[in-house]
Amino acid sequence: MGKRVKAPKDYDRKPVELLLYRWGGKWGPFKVKIPCGECTLTTDIVQDVLKTELKTARVNLTIRDWLSHLIKATFQGARHAPVLMINGKVLSQGVAINRGVLAEAVMSEHVQHFPLEGTHIFGKENCGYCQKAKQAADMAGLEYQYHDVVKNAGAMYEMLARVKPIVGPKTPITTPQIWIDGTYVGGYEQLATHLQNQAKPVSDRPSTHRLELEMSDLDPQIPPTIN
Repeated sequence: MGKRVKAPKDYDRKPVELLLYRWGGKWGPFKVKIPCGECTLTTDIVQDVLKTELKTARVNLTIRDWLSHLIKATFQGARHAPVLMINGKVLSQGVAINRGVLAEAVMSEHVQHFPLEGTHIFGKENCGYCQKAKQAADMAGLEYQYHDVVKNAGAMYEMLARVKPIVGPKTPITTPQIWIDGTYVGGYEQLATHLQNQAKPVSDRPSTHRLELEMSDLDPQIPPTIN
């Protein structure tokens, strides 16, 4: 992952469209007033995930009664409420949605429409290289946002969704994962190389060794793979 890869230049910045069909509504003489239990559960899960794991994603949620939209819903493949659709495609139907499946699917769509702007470090607390990356960024005077992918599930889904298309679906993803000014850099070693290449002349620096980033400064353990 030593190669720096620029994010695509063109993003349409369209929010992810979530459409939830729940059991209810009316069709001719048939009328349903009481939604099914799994429909209510799915509604609660979706709304909670949007407030937590997906709070940084741009999402539009529409909720419709399946029976009142029977023809259109059936034509879309939504045949068994509850049905959750994402950008016109069925994500889940007939059962309550799994929140992990929902968060992963939405974030995968979101990152295709919205670039990561600014400088970001995705890491975790027990990762030595993550600590070194933050130290290096601090010494270089970078303003960055740090995302703990263990404590914040949404950060993990975003990191994976943004990195996998760059490094390939079969490449194990470790921490840290770093972006500078919206451009993907890679891990700690790539950050160190980048900072050394961007370092000012010696006469402009108070000390010449601050950005040399000696690997012996810490005794990090290589973080386990996040699958």
